[in-house]
Amino acid sequence: MSETSTGQTPAPAKPSNWNLPNALTTLRIVLVPFYGWALLYDGGDSITWRTVAWAIFFVAMVTDKIDGDIARARNLVTDFGKIADPIADKAITGMAFIGLSIIMDTWWMWTITIVVLVREWAVTLLRLSVLKSVVIAAARSGKWKTAAQALALGFLTLPLLEVDGWLDVPGEITYGVAIALLLVAFVLTIWSGYEFFRDVWKQRDSIRRPSAA
Repeated sequence: MSETSTGQTPAPAKPSNWNLPNALTTLRIVLVPFYGWALLYDGGDSITWRTVAWAIFFVAMVTDKIDGDIARARNLVTDFGKIADPIADKAITGMAFIGLSIIMDTWWMWTITIVVLVREWAVTLLRLSVLKSVVIAAARSGKWKTAAQALALGFLTLPLLEVDGWLDVPGEITYGVAIALLLVAFVLTIWSGYEFFRDVWKQRDSIRRPSAA
């Protein structure tokens, strides 16, 4: 029988936390310290380990896309995944921003890092706390920000200015493109953050009602 004795269709069983998407999310979290170590090895001057760091970052970005697609396609969205997935994303990108700031050691890179991390974690913590009953759809600017940010951090992780020979000029050009992408991501970070908090303010009454109840 598809219905209970009361005539109501039983709610579908919740998926187990032991699934592939959550395993990939956990892998991304585990990769964070390894990425940071490889990026900062020998003060960030090691071509070999910077390349290893790029490979780790690439795996993290690919698995971020894959685990979300699998979770939605197979109905494997879990409470653990909802919490761990954004933490994994912010952890790997946060490590990239901090590590690159240490290597580049410029005031403008540290400024970008601090502003981006404050914005990212503020939005993430707000989503995980007071917005449980209110859905704030991801804005298109936020998706563009994520793409520009991933490309910029990926390129900057590579030892673009440490290579010599025939890779010298391509490395410098790619580095310039990476900086341009980073600035685009920075602007989109501020704008998408404004859009998010603006939408939260518009739905403030919906947020207060469940709390009052």
